[in-house]
Amino acid sequence: MKNYTNILILLFSSLLIACSKKEPTLADITVKNTANEVVPGVRVILYGESTETPNKDGDVVLKDTATTDIFGVAHFDYTENFKRGQAGFAVLNIDAEVTDANGTTFSGTGTLKIEEETLNKETVFIQ
Repeated sequence: MKNYTNILILLFSSLLIACSKKEPTLADITVKNTANEVVPGVRVILYGESTETPNKDGDVVLKDTATTDIFGVAHFDYTENFKRGQAGFAVLNIDAEVTDANGTTFSGTGTLKIEEETLNKETVFIQ
């Protein structure tokens, strides 16, 4: 009877863990100019490179593009990419670029460490 109880407890615990809902893994990149003003309409690229040694010619293993909204924020959702139980998620490079009406290109770069099941934020300044 004791073994039967232990098996039931183990089974019930496993079901509780399996049924817990995965929280969203999100990234918001805010783009600002040198006057510290948010900039809408900026193309933002987040990408990660392979960490295998040796890295096969700088293979990109994850790449997403979004455009900043009227608040200067580009939104990314990595909920489906994150797998429960994995240690950490990713450190991604950020490239931001926009060309104004005069044909002048403004750009900026940065990096963002993505923590799983949370909203990750970073600000990039373009000049």
